[in-house]
Amino acid sequence: MNNQKNSFFFLLLFTTFFGFAQEDNTTDQYVTFNDRNNVVHGVYIGLNFAYGEIDNKDTYMGGLKIAYVANQQFEVGFAGKFIYSEQNVFNTQTRENEDLIGGYGGLHLEPILFSKKAVNLSFPLLIGAGAVGYVDRDLIRAEEEVNLDENDIAVLFVLEPGVSALFNINRYLQLEAGVKYRFSNKIDLFESPVERINGFSAGIGIKVGVFNLGRNRYKKNIQDEE
Repeated sequence: MNNQKNSFFFLLLFTTFFGFAQEDNTTDQYVTFNDRNNVVHGVYIGLNFAYGEIDNKDTYMGGLKIAYVANQQFEVGFAGKFIYSEQNVFNTQTRENEDLIGGYGGLHLEPILFSKKAVNLSFPLLIGAGAVGYVDRDLIRAEEEVNLDENDIAVLFVLEPGVSALFNINRYLQLEAGVKYRFSNKIDLFESPVERINGFSAGIGIKVGVFNLGRNRYKKNIQDEE
């Protein structure tokens, strides 16, 4: 009987020691962590549409953005915009009623607040340059080709800050809605009643891409690093 007790005791002791040894070995081989808090990266292409006014006249805008997103907290990239304003200005030289048309593009910057929430708050800023000119509005309405020469256009420099709400639909899709104000230099065009294209605009947009390229892992084999 004593021999059986002794055998059982040694068997229990060996099993316990072996279990601890396995646990220590596992601890040596793996480290448990969560890298969800690590810096993640994203890229996207965005389309946006806006309505505003220039000199109290209806103005329509469309835009394209390509940007890199750092840690879902800051965007940097390129943004371009097309602008069309129904000025209906009578040109004494051409005897035509003309509207203002143009485009500009440049550096896009956008800090983001509450990036871990379903709805974020951001402050986009566009710093860019472009050109504007007048075109026959009948050609525009008829969707005919419009050609502008150097005498018909003016160089444009634009600073456009704003505030936007960003709606995170999923990892690949984001919607935005916001208000911006456009500051520009003076434009020099023949008989133009518009000196600057300053003005508010309100718009909506969609962003398609990957906003979180980080991997979420919980165990990593240390030997893989050696």
